[in-house]
Amino acid sequence: MAGPRLKTVVGLSLLTLLTACGDKPQVEKDRPRVFVQAVKSTDYAASVTLTGDVQARVQTELSFRVGGKIIQRMVDVGDRVTAKQVLAKLDPKDLQTNVNSAQAQVAAEQARVKQTAAAFVRQEKLLPKGYTSKSEYDSAQAALRSSQSALAAAQAQLANARDQLSYTALIADAPGVITARQAEVGQVVQATVPIFSLARDGERDAVFNIYESLLSEAPSDKTVEVSLLENPSIKTTGTVREITPAVSAQTGTVQVKVTLDHLPQGMQLGSVVSATAKTPGKSAVELPWSALTKNLSDPAVWLVDAEGKAQLHTVTVGRYLTGHVVISEGLKGGEKVVIAGGQLLHPGVKVEIAENTYKDLVEGAQP
Repeated sequence: MAGPRLKTVVGLSLLTLLTACGDKPQVEKDRPRVFVQAVKSTDYAASVTLTGDVQARVQTELSFRVGGKIIQRMVDVGDRVTAKQVLAKLDPKDLQTNVNSAQAQVAAEQARVKQTAAAFVRQEKLLPKGYTSKSEYDSAQAALRSSQSALAAAQAQLANARDQLSYTALIADAPGVITARQAEVGQVVQATVPIFSLARDGERDAVFNIYESLLSEAPSDKTVEVSLLENPSIKTTGTVREITPAVSAQTGTVQVKVTLDHLPQGMQLGSVVSATAKTPGKSAVELPWSALTKNLSDPAVWLVDAEGKAQLHTVTVGRYLTGHVVISEGLKGGEKVVIAGGQLLHPGVKVEIAENTYKDLVEGAQP
């Protein structure tokens, strides 16, 4: 009888033990371990390096005032010219013929004036003596006036023909440097078609093409330091003189002209230069790239709330930098942003915040 009783007692003890084990709470799963960064809002001013070139303040397109065939070119690109220097010539044959014809017309009208003047003088002497009529006198006077008017017209035509002939020589209207050439000897050109581009002597500008987004606000400081691109030690200062109001349809940029105070040795017309400009400071948050994720198609970050739960929060990225992003909207300051370990998070999950910093993690991962 002792054997069956013993088995019953052992069975009841095992059942009690199993029941007690079932009453214990299940072990909580391991929480995702993340690294966080407290958000600190600061004034952020982005610096932008611009590349441009040195140009003349005044640039002139030189062209012939008459059409014709170019028979001579005296200068080339890069040559320095003086005021009233002849740069090129057209074939003058046709225009010289016009001058000769106008001269012959003037000579004919001069002879006619001489003849009508003599006739009028005779009538003028005969009229008081009664040897001629008043009508004949009036006719002689009208003929003289007509011939004088014809002579004046012929002389004006001759002067115009001579002017046209003088236009066969292309003359520089100011001293400067030839920066471009658009025609060659033997080419037939029309009047007003540009032949040379002349950069006049005088003030120089550094000209930059900038995307409109960088000029959303006018710069507070218009002083700019400009340096030679190939040798940054050669530098000068300048002042923003002009910002074009319209965006270029070809490049999508606006043009900024900076008047240079002086040109140091080594920096000359056409030199490629660079300048660093800072945009006005704005309140923003700078985070490492690893903090950025997305909410559907919008950029977002993971935040850890007061209960230790992860929440997805949409933000606006103001600028992408090397290794960092600048958050312009969406964060006010004081939030805890997950900067590492957010790959497996989902909204509402409780997380474990790592005690060491993200910097320690990165440095520890480096060999």
